[in-house]
Amino acid sequence: MPEVYCVRAEYGTFAAQFVKGGYMAIGWNDVKDLRRLKSKEELYPLYKKAYPEDTSNIVIGQQVGQMARFLFDIQAGDYVITPDADTELLHIGVVQPSPPYYYGDASDGCQFFHRRPVKWLPGTFKRGAFSVPFQNTMRSSLTVFFVSQKEHFLEVIGRKELAPNAPKESYDPYRAVLDQVLELNDKEFEILITHLLAAIGFEGAEHTGKSGDGGVDATGELNVANLAKVKLFVQVKRYKIGTKIAAKDVKSLRQSIPSGGQGAFITTAEFQAKASDVALEQGFPRIGLVNGQQLVDLLVEHWENIPDDFKNKLGLKQGLVRA
Repeated sequence: MPEVYCVRAEYGTFAAQFVKGGYMAIGWNDVKDLRRLKSKEELYPLYKKAYPEDTSNIVIGQQVGQMARFLFDIQAGDYVITPDADTELLHIGVVQPSPPYYYGDASDGCQFFHRRPVKWLPGTFKRGAFSVPFQNTMRSSLTVFFVSQKEHFLEVIGRKELAPNAPKESYDPYRAVLDQVLELNDKEFEILITHLLAAIGFEGAEHTGKSGDGGVDATGELNVANLAKVKLFVQVKRYKIGTKIAAKDVKSLRQSIPSGGQGAFITTAEFQAKASDVALEQGFPRIGLVNGQQLVDLLVEHWENIPDDFKNKLGLKQGLVRA
C-alpha cells in the first residue's frame, strides 16, 4: 500500500509551480545539491555548516528529520498532498521514480530548489471532504510530514482498491452512531449541537432556533487564546442518511450571517458538490460544512464533555459504541 505525505509549498505560495512543473520541493537553499547523499546522518554536518546560528539539538533534529523524510522516506508510488494558496483546497499527486531527486533553479518562480518529480492528479480536492482527524493532521506546522489516515485518504480520492488491509466487515460504526442521533427530535438535535460547540471551545454557545424555522439554530464565539475571536452562526439539519443538502440551503444560511461572522452548516446527511462551492465563495462569509461522518468524528473527539443526559438518551458510551 502506498504511504501518504504532506509537503507544504510555503503556505501555498509555490503550489502553482509545483503542479505546473510536475514536482514537489523544499527549501534549505543554503545547502546545495544533495544527490550524492545516502543517509540521514550525512545531513547533520551539512545543516550545521549552513545554519551555524541554530545551536539547539531539538531544532537541528527537526529540520534534518524533515529533509531526510523528503529525500529517503518518501518512495516512488507514494501519494503527496500540497495545500493550495487557497488553503481550503488540496493538490494530490503520486511521486515518480525518475529522477529520484534533482536540484532545480528559480526559472519558474519557485524559490525551493530541492525537488522530486510528482504526477499531480487533475483538479483539486476540498479539505472539507475528508474526516475531522485527517483535517486535524493537516494542521501540522511541519514542512514535510507523514499522514497516517491512508485508508480514509485513498477512499476519498477514489482509490480504495489500493488499501487491501482496510476493514471489510459490513458493520459501519458511523452509520450506527448516526442511527442513534436520528432518534433525537429536531430540537434535541439542535441542543446537542449547542453542547458540541461548547465542548469544542465556543463560549456562550446557545440554542437560538425554533424547530423547522430554516434559520440560525445555534451561535457561539471561539476565543483562541486571545489571539483571535470567531463569532459562529450555525444551522443544523437532522436529515436521513443519504440525503444531500442543496446549494440553495447553504446560500440561505449565508444571508443570516452578520458582517464579521462566519457560518457552519451541520447535518447528519451529506452536501451536494455545488453546496461546497457556495460555502467557500469569495466575497461572502465563510461557511464550514460538517456532514454526518464528520459530525460523528467531532462527537468522538469531544464525547466526554457532552452532558450525561444526552449520552444516556443516545445510548452510547466512550468511543461511541452501544452502551
